Amino acid sequence: MKINNFLSFLLFSFQLVAGDYYDTLGLSKDASDRDIKKAYRNLSKKYHPDKNPGDEEAHHKFLEIGEAYDVLSDEEKRKIYDQYGEEGLKHGGAPPRQNGGFDFFDQMFGGGGGFNQGNRGGGGKQRGKDAHTELTATLKEFYNGVGKEFSLDMQNICEDCKGSGSEDGIDHTCGVCGGSGIRLIKRQLGPGMFQQIQTHCDRCQGKGKVIENLCHKCQGNGVVRKIRDYHFHLEPGSDRGHVEKFEQESDQHPDIIPGDLHVAVKESPDGNMGYRRKHNDLYRTEPITLKEALVGGWERNIGFLDLDYNTITLKRNSGEMIVDGEIEIIKGKGMPLKDGADEFGDLYVEYKIIYPGGSAKAAKKLKDEL
Repeated sequence: MKINNFLSFLLFSFQLVAGDYYDTLGLSKDASDRDIKKAYRNLSKKYHPDKNPGDEEAHHKFLEIGEAYDVLSDEEKRKIYDQYGEEGLKHGGAPPRQNGGFDFFDQMFGGGGGFNQGNRGGGGKQRGKDAHTELTATLKEFYNGVGKEFSLDMQNICEDCKGSGSEDGIDHTCGVCGGSGIRLIKRQLGPGMFQQIQTHCDRCQGKGKVIENLCHKCQGNGVVRKIRDYHFHLEPGSDRGHVEKFEQESDQHPDIIPGDLHVAVKESPDGNMGYRRKHNDLYRTEPITLKEALVGGWERNIGFLDLDYNTITLKRNSGEMIVDGEIEIIKGKGMPLKDGADEFGDLYVEYKIIYPGGSAKAAKKLKDEL
């Protein structure tokens, strides 16, 4: 029983030594998303390099705050971190494994092993988050297809330092960990009993190198905000809500592979020329007078969505009646089918009778016309 209690104590002590993202932001583990955003906003302002020029300690604190926020603001990363800690993030959400296994007592009492052996440099870069934005296109543009251009303010690798964050391009060996990226922490647990733990060096963020001469353009961050220009072609007949994907065009960072940029194209309420779309078909409500509905003998041309300024002819011969709400189907005058060889949906025209006012003068006029 005493041995079990002792082992539990050692495990608890072991977890406490590792750096904690919640402590970095001054939060408890049950902090809400709103609490995390608020803490990040306040602390990043306080330690921002622009407010602390030349203060290297503030700069590193700023980087720590950003790293903590990146993990805790992401639901999936936060779950992994809460369960496995920082090492779990490096191993894709799985508990860290060591070469030849992990000898608990070696770690506790000064043996070899260690959390970082066999893992540093493995697994490659993590993939960054995808970015999402929206554009609009008119129904006429969805019908004919159109080239779309847009610009976005995105995070880019600093061109001056190539993402290193260093003005002179020199990375200096960390004076705290001696370039290993690891700190050894040793504690005496009792007479002749010691606990030795390896953890990431908080001075160099586990990289083993530090920047002494910060890049003036990016303030040592390795990234800057910059406007990027994009263009693509919206194909005729594309679906409303069509998503155009730009691979690896999300925010850039030296330590990650950029995610993708997703651009959703919504239909604008303007420029529809009185037409409505439902899948591959078009719909239109056409007003007619009571006289036109009762006796026929009329013809009219209505504008269409194509780029050739074609018109569609609607007509009724003399004596042909129309009832209110009657629908006429015109084959092949709907939306073009995307990737279809000259195939189109249909046009549905609903006739709406406009009745005259109730005055005696209006009634007499209608009687004379009939």
